[in-house]
Amino acid sequence: MGLDLGDLVTKLGKATSDYQSVVSINLFVALLCACIVIGHLLEENRWMNESITALLIGLCSGVVILLTTQGKSSHVLVFSEDLFFIYLLPPIIFNAGFQVKKKQFFRNFMTIVLFGAVGTLISFVIISLGAIGLFNKLDIGALEIGDYLAIGAIFSATDSVCTLQVLNQEETPLLYSLVFGEGVVNDATSVVLFNAIQNFDLVHTDALVLLKFVGNFLYLFATSTFLGAFAGLLSAYIIKKLYFGRHSTDREVALMILMAYLSYMLAELLDLSGILTVFFCGIVMSHYTWHNVTESSRITTKHAFATLSFIAEIFLFLYVGMDALDIEKWKFVSNSPGKSISLSAILLGLVLVGRAAFVFPLSLLSNLSKKSPNEKITFRQQVIIWWAGLMRGAVSIALAYNKFTRSGHTQQPSNAIMITSTITVVLFSTMVFGLLTKPLIRFLLPRRHLTRDLSMNSDPPSPKSFLASLLENEQGSGEGTGQNITRPTSLRMLLTAPARSVHHYWRKFDDAIMRPVFGGRGFVPVVPGSPTEATSNAWH
Repeated sequence: MGLDLGDLVTKLGKATSDYQSVVSINLFVALLCACIVIGHLLEENRWMNESITALLIGLCSGVVILLTTQGKSSHVLVFSEDLFFIYLLPPIIFNAGFQVKKKQFFRNFMTIVLFGAVGTLISFVIISLGAIGLFNKLDIGALEIGDYLAIGAIFSATDSVCTLQVLNQEETPLLYSLVFGEGVVNDATSVVLFNAIQNFDLVHTDALVLLKFVGNFLYLFATSTFLGAFAGLLSAYIIKKLYFGRHSTDREVALMILMAYLSYMLAELLDLSGILTVFFCGIVMSHYTWHNVTESSRITTKHAFATLSFIAEIFLFLYVGMDALDIEKWKFVSNSPGKSISLSAILLGLVLVGRAAFVFPLSLLSNLSKKSPNEKITFRQQVIIWWAGLMRGAVSIALAYNKFTRSGHTQQPSNAIMITSTITVVLFSTMVFGLLTKPLIRFLLPRRHLTRDLSMNSDPPSPKSFLASLLENEQGSGEGTGQNITRPTSLRMLLTAPARSVHHYWRKFDDAIMRPVFGGRGFVPVVPGSPTEATSNAWH
């Protein structure tokens, strides 16, 4: 027995001390540090952003590794869709929901769903039909109808990470909420579309199959949202009732992080949309749970979530940049580089057309329902929305690997060409379109437009934005007596909706039922030692 145990320990020691693994981890951590430092130095640069910086560092590192191994290294770093979807994406999406300005997001919710769901479907149809019509002329190999539809779903997924680094939600709240919200719903829609294509019988397609497809999407959207909200409310209720902060603020922070991650993994387990689930979990946690924890836990969670998201974003783009130089895939296309370039150009063209086909018509449709000129999407803003969504990112790469590789390896030339073309489109769109985005926004939205937009539409800057409730009226010392509250001018100008709007009824429901049960600002239990004790006593 002792011998067997010793052998086991020896094997584990060898596995954990593998020299190559240690070298790879050291290299990657050092590159992450370099990305942060260089990104900081380039903060004021009008062209660069951290996504492009990380991609360039990843590419340069890949070139150096290839040169040092004399081109023998067939895998600089293997891209794993499991690593992406299980570890990197959840903190990014959760932090987006946790820090989003909820007032703007829900104010434009119908427009966001219009762009993110309907727009993605339009783009999916155009890219799929374009691929069917144009790819046959290139003779890249045998592709089935499911492959073409999968291509449509893969290239309908915009990069919701990179585009948000371009806009500032303080300066352009309407634009930020539209681009941000569309990015989240778009990613969820693209993943749901992709999974539905994998599961449906595409040979025998009829009206009934299409109805089932639409019904399945609506079911996934609703159940994923409900699961995220439920997880957020459950965490709020537990922390409010047990008040962990009396003994350990670490437990509060740990519970919030773990319950948010649990909601994402549970959604994946149930074949729902983890993206939507963890996003709405973040929104609900910021509205209820965050107000139930101690002051130190509030500061800790705010920075912990932002830091995890930041590291995941940098890791992601560095990862993609290094994996773009995987020798195995490029060997298949080395004999016909023209096909790969032509395929990438066609895909880029379809992305441009597919995006324009829904942004401008749906913006016009959205404007017809808006009464106030300040709520309408101007033509300049429409151009920015169209441009910001042209970038493709890790979601596209992850879906492409899922479709066109087996166990991380390409086995057919046609699959290798699709993988390399996807990587080419992602790199080109992120770097070229990303480089031009800052100057484009500065050209289309001069500072005078930004200043006016900020004064009329923005919420208070962070951390005040965390204290604003979902679609709230500002609450002061007179909770529940909204008629006597004096609001800042910017908020009075923001809340131009009719007195009996959906916002009004939600606020009444929230104040009367939700916050007394689940907590929130002004509804925190009075507990000895609570940092909110003085505030709570002021209500009585």
